[in-house]
Amino acid sequence: MSFPSSSAIASRYTVLDVFRGLTVCFMIIVNSPGNQATTFWPLLHAHWNGFTPTDLVFPSFLFAVGTALSFVMKRWETMKQSKVLIIILKRTAFIFGIGYLMYWFPFFKLNAQSHLILSPISQTRIMGVLQRIALCYGIVALMVYYLGYKKTLSLGVFFLLAYWAILAFFGYPGAEYTMKGNAVLRLDTWLFGANHLLKQAGGFPFDSEGVLSSLPSLFNVIGGYIVGRFIQQKGKSYDGLVKLLLAGITLLFIAYFWNREFPINKNIWTSSYAVLTVGLDCLILGAIIYVMDFLGKAKGSYFFLVFGRNALILYLMSELGITILWTVLIGGKPLHLWLFLYVFSYAGDYIGSLLFALCWMLTCWLVGFLLDKKKIYIKL
Repeated sequence: MSFPSSSAIASRYTVLDVFRGLTVCFMIIVNSPGNQATTFWPLLHAHWNGFTPTDLVFPSFLFAVGTALSFVMKRWETMKQSKVLIIILKRTAFIFGIGYLMYWFPFFKLNAQSHLILSPISQTRIMGVLQRIALCYGIVALMVYYLGYKKTLSLGVFFLLAYWAILAFFGYPGAEYTMKGNAVLRLDTWLFGANHLLKQAGGFPFDSEGVLSSLPSLFNVIGGYIVGRFIQQKGKSYDGLVKLLLAGITLLFIAYFWNREFPINKNIWTSSYAVLTVGLDCLILGAIIYVMDFLGKAKGSYFFLVFGRNALILYLMSELGITILWTVLIGGKPLHLWLFLYVFSYAGDYIGSLLFALCWMLTCWLVGFLLDKKKIYIKL
């Protein structure tokens, strides 16, 4: 088996950084509207069953985690097993811990007497975006390292089918795929209690990044790993590009027919949703490869490279920054609300909400730009 040259691999890194950067850029935009109630529908998640462009963001991040994993695996093969295990476990624990602290941040709040008190850990969300990234990274890294890519892919498919069966058999009869009747909620409530779950509209406790629903999301990381490994082997070839696009189209067909029995749903991360998003990511990555490698058009790619090279830290900064904007008060109003009401809303409620998100995204980009110019790359 032949492998592409170092220059081809460097090109693959660039393509994958652009893909990851595009994902982070969109993630920041959808997570930081000026006003959630006046947000254009493509920038909102589907309420329950269904799919919007926003529903592709998080699975794409997991897909990018898998592609990145495919590049470090060769290096791990030359290292001692104990050292590899330490790397995987430390990274998993660190990202999970950072995610937990992010939801606990800013750690203090004002009580009824306006005294500053420690925010109760008993009401802090345990699962979340970074926590799912950590778990999926750790589990898939161990699977690939010990089992190889073929067995890992087979297990990924098995997990999708097993998850379908678990929801069908352990959800409330007739309500297996609803918010209040699914097995994901039952397990999370039993493990953590309602106070540690994300509160939905109306205050109902349900975590869209629950423990059980992390099972099918492993397929997104596995899909990214398989694709990353594939494009490293194929290099710049039309054969490789066509196969990547055909794989994406095939997955879309599977998701379309599976949706009839197992609805596409981001909230409980149904298996049909996992298959759909991996298929779309294959097509998007294929399109980026075609434009950048085959057409040689890389103009404008640096904007996304800035996000891609410091993806996790810029995402973390964006989330903590928004929390701070909601914590700092101006005239009795949170700074976030004050900026929207007295600055951005003059452009209209919907346009103003979008402009707020774009400005916040550009603020994060500027930080990433400064880090990139200083060659500082922070890996969580």
